[in-house]
Amino acid sequence: MNSFSFIKSLWSPFKPFKLRFYIGKVAIGTPYFFPRKWVKGTPELAHKATLEYIESEKKYNELNPNYTRKIKPYEEIYEEKLKYSYPIRKKIGFDFVRLGWKTKWKPDDYRFEWAPLLSFVFFKWQIVIFVDAPYQDHYWESWLYYELNTDKKKSKRERIKQCKEEFKLDFTYYHPGATNPPEKINYYNLILRKKYIS
Repeated sequence: MNSFSFIKSLWSPFKPFKLRFYIGKVAIGTPYFFPRKWVKGTPELAHKATLEYIESEKKYNELNPNYTRKIKPYEEIYEEKLKYSYPIRKKIGFDFVRLGWKTKWKPDDYRFEWAPLLSFVFFKWQIVIFVDAPYQDHYWESWLYYELNTDKKKSKRERIKQCKEEFKLDFTYYHPGATNPPEKINYYNLILRKKYIS
């Protein structure tokens, strides 16, 4: 699946996603870390990494007196660290984050991780355009099933029927301390266009 496949959801039985914006100081990960780039090791970066490594080894030895590790000489560690690449914050640039997902117990057991976004940083400032779908987890997991596991020779209605039968979104919520009966929700009723709900 290519990086822009998620756009197909706009022409699918699923409700169209919306765009949300953020403008402010750098605060949004792409997806986990703030926008960054990798650079070859410099003497300054290698020196800092060497000192951090030695410090962490000393702490390990203090906490584990029966399993101490021999710490190599500074020069040897420094020469190794000089060969590494290091992440540094991006000062100016764009990042595109594709739809993040994985499978869990079987090839069609989809798990949503993060929504697509586009980020632009300019020194300490960031502009982000988020793709915002309703009930993101259920939306993208069931859309992935629709896109990757249903028969594309069939109509959209038939493919959604297959989704509902094979990739169920029926949930029961028990509210703690509530006297009302448990709440039953089928998320297809919340993420599909009206004509595909029944």
